[in-house]
Amino acid sequence: MRTETSKILWASHLSAMSLSATSRRWCVHAPRTLRRSLATHATLRDKDCSSITPPYPLLLENLAVVRKHLHNRPLTLAEKILYSHLFDPEHGSGDIVRGETYLQLRPERVAMQDASAQMALLQFMSAGLGRTAVPSSIHCDHLIQAVTGAEADLQRAVVSNQEVFDFLESAGKKYGIEFWKPGSGIIHQIVLENYAAPGMLMLGTDSHTPNAGGLGMLAIGVGGADAVDAMTGTPWELKAPHIVGIHLTGQLNAWATPKDLILHLAGRLTVKGGTGRILEYFGPGVFSQSCTGLATVANMGAEVGATTSTFPYTPSMRAYLHATGRGPVAHAADSAASHGFLSADAEAEYDELIEINLSDIEPTINGPFTPDLATPLSKFGSFVQEQGWKDEISAGLIGSCTNSSYEDMTRVADLASQAKAAGLTSKIPFLCTPGSEQIRATMQRDKVTEILEGVGAVVLANACGPCIGQWKRDDHKDEENAILTSFNRNFKSRNDGNRLTMNFLASPTIVTAMAFFGKLSFNPMTDSIPLPSGKLFKFSPPSGQDLPSSGFDAGNASYYPSPVPEPQPDTEVVIRKDSQRLEILEPFSSPFSGENARSLELPALTVLMRVRGKCTTDHISAAGPWLKYKGHLTNISENLLITAVNDEGGEVNVAFDHDHDASQSDTDTIPGVAKRFKSRNQPWALVVDENYGEGSAREHAALQPRFYGCAMILARSFARIHETNLKKQGVLPLWFADKSDYGRIGSGDVVETIGLAELFSDKTEATVRVKVTKRNGETFEIPTKHTMSSDQLKWLRAGSALNHIRSTIN
Repeated sequence: MRTETSKILWASHLSAMSLSATSRRWCVHAPRTLRRSLATHATLRDKDCSSITPPYPLLLENLAVVRKHLHNRPLTLAEKILYSHLFDPEHGSGDIVRGETYLQLRPERVAMQDASAQMALLQFMSAGLGRTAVPSSIHCDHLIQAVTGAEADLQRAVVSNQEVFDFLESAGKKYGIEFWKPGSGIIHQIVLENYAAPGMLMLGTDSHTPNAGGLGMLAIGVGGADAVDAMTGTPWELKAPHIVGIHLTGQLNAWATPKDLILHLAGRLTVKGGTGRILEYFGPGVFSQSCTGLATVANMGAEVGATTSTFPYTPSMRAYLHATGRGPVAHAADSAASHGFLSADAEAEYDELIEINLSDIEPTINGPFTPDLATPLSKFGSFVQEQGWKDEISAGLIGSCTNSSYEDMTRVADLASQAKAAGLTSKIPFLCTPGSEQIRATMQRDKVTEILEGVGAVVLANACGPCIGQWKRDDHKDEENAILTSFNRNFKSRNDGNRLTMNFLASPTIVTAMAFFGKLSFNPMTDSIPLPSGKLFKFSPPSGQDLPSSGFDAGNASYYPSPVPEPQPDTEVVIRKDSQRLEILEPFSSPFSGENARSLELPALTVLMRVRGKCTTDHISAAGPWLKYKGHLTNISENLLITAVNDEGGEVNVAFDHDHDASQSDTDTIPGVAKRFKSRNQPWALVVDENYGEGSAREHAALQPRFYGCAMILARSFARIHETNLKKQGVLPLWFADKSDYGRIGSGDVVETIGLAELFSDKTEATVRVKVTKRNGETFEIPTKHTMSSDQLKWLRAGSALNHIRSTIN
């Protein structure tokens, strides 16, 4: 009875969201003064927040039920949010064990960026529903290339991607999904400004979705198939994460920023130190940070592999909600906080506790080629010299979803004003990416843009741009060079397609200050810049405002959607028959049907290759110019693993075909050999190294090998999102029990599962072994580990999670 009541209450909450659509409007005028935060500021008039206010009474009711099952033990904040969103709190809370128990959850919202939304929507369409089960949104931010500047770049992108934008807009109209037009801004900044709320659980089809954790919620990056779970009302599954408590004390010094905190922490945890874990910050140091500063910290939690990051509800969050027209959310959150919902219980236990004194944090620079190589600014010049790198910066880039807040931009403008007063302009190309139309318009109104352009900056479109490889860069092609950015990710080739470009990550203030000297060894905290007059100029520590005194300017309202639109079922979803950008997604077949003589074991699989070393989702499915094919699985699969290193020979994008016919060569590109296997109906497997699939929540990195016939991947270890994406698409991910077995399997070997049938028979204690038949006929077995739950086994048996969902709906 309790479960049915919860379902009715939740349905009523969603219904209220829908009913509010006719009255809710984005109000952008009539600011009024509110309480003081870090600055006196004005605020947008309150919106109708029915669709974005978490159902706190229901969540508290759910949590009370779970607490009884957990014997009223103290809970962390992350646990409170997760457990209050259990699909069935009465029967799904049992004895929850972190790192072991699979949770069936009910997210409240889904957000999709334009590149990943294509495949997510193609999958949702095939489920046969008329509307999404939860409020959802589409954000056009990935397909806008940075070339010359904001206006021209946006116009060019709209023309070149019109087919995709028409598809996304028509699908949004048909299914009642909010569509944020090109120019509106980056998904994560828009979510923070419009949708995020303390205590909410949200999914986003991008690895930096955790950005919204800056507002005290759990925002989790997923693949499109996971988003389809939420959009179809199917329970979304997550293994209960371990919780890392990060206790912050002290106060950041004048040059240090929240970006330096997360850069420092990335150096301590490494790129896989957060895998399977939520980072939960607490302590007095949290309360001295702005909401947008906390969002930067949460954003880059993705770089250590964390499931997500979160913070207790703070006065700065309350002030930010009011400033962005969400006063009703703030009032509701105040009430929920008074009941203890938006902070950890006293005596809550963490799986690991990290102490950080913010007073000890200094500006930090991370890189190159990995976001966890952290060097304090005071030691960076020596580090550059030791490595023998050329002491020069070829470009400085600030903004993006990580650091484009009003606070970031006003601090940067302060430094630019100091430099301009001394007669300085930027020594290098200096590019600025506003995070949203609201930020851009507010920057322009408050003369921030004018100040930046006055020292040589080029302001780009409100989009991802160079951060994700959408940067048409004509200089330094195929030559080693160093760029300094305030972005979040810096893998090889990511920004400009040049694998020799070294991207160093830093705060926007450090990037800006160093742009006026142009050398990596410059330390703006201690060093001076010679002026033509013979005098020396030294920067004073930057200052800025967390919120604009005159309130935010919403800018061009034509970019914005109608909130919570009603579905228009008669709308035709636009996909051209001859399209090279979009194609209807055909369901994958089950490997356990048809001609599989091994019944509930996978068929015999030929190993395509053994991948050496770091293999991120950028290696598996490159972005940049390939983004235009995100909705066309056949075309984008042509880039499968094209920058991966074959461990047998050490070459990039070379695979061996030991069974080729007389008309074919011994080797080909990796996608070339994969296509040969597909044409022979030969299912295959990959052998991969540590933390396979690190990086973006790029669903195509799982879809593409599946499309060509991959049925299993054996890894030393997997990154969390990618492992889940593989499961969703019907690929079995197995972990080597003995990591040294990685080197025992090579291309052309045949591998067979032993014990999978027992797992399908609900023998949860069963293990899966792999029989290896070498090309010379030698055979042996190796032990493996798996993380498959009972529901995930259903996906595997059906051929994909979508196949299983479709069968349950129909």
